[in-house]
Amino acid sequence: MVCMPRKPPAGLVVTPGAGAGRDVSGLLAIDHAVSATGIAVERVEFPSQAAGKRRTDPPAVCIATVRRAAGALAEQLGVSTGRIAVGGRSFGGRMSSMAVAQGLDARALVLVSYPLHPPGKSDQLRTSHFPDLQVPCLFVSGRRDAFGTPTELERETATIPGAVTVAFVDGDHGLRKGEDEAAAIVADWVSGLR
Repeated sequence: MVCMPRKPPAGLVVTPGAGAGRDVSGLLAIDHAVSATGIAVERVEFPSQAAGKRRTDPPAVCIATVRRAAGALAEQLGVSTGRIAVGGRSFGGRMSSMAVAQGLDARALVLVSYPLHPPGKSDQLRTSHFPDLQVPCLFVSGRRDAFGTPTELERETATIPGAVTVAFVDGDHGLRKGEDEAAAIVADWVSGLR
């Protein structure tokens, strides 16, 4: 049997954190950096965000949104969802990772400022689905992120069976001064996937 080399993703679906929309600066930076590599990017927001509400939708609604967006981008590009990477910032990345853990066929996961736990509550981990992630995963996080320290992130991502890349930039959970650096890391990693 001959193994064919895997191709980089044809597209990337990115979702925002809780309370933010598709045009938040961090997603725009990722969009510009990844699009420059020739990979299509679709910035998606969850229904409550699109309606201008502050509350987040239930996980089932968010996971379905990620699934639909991946399917729509795959159809637009004429590929399977297995050629689409998914992810996002904070809450959006978490919902994307849960969609993949629940069976969404995706090429890879891009998780920026993944919220390992609520600030100050390191015993309330949001990682029970990590052992179900079989795809390549990129985690980009601020070195001072209150939702998960570098040590915690490296420890928890060790439970993921797929290939994991972890990168840290200066900043806290919001990455306000590190957005361009984070976006460049995402673009390099996604375009280099084989």
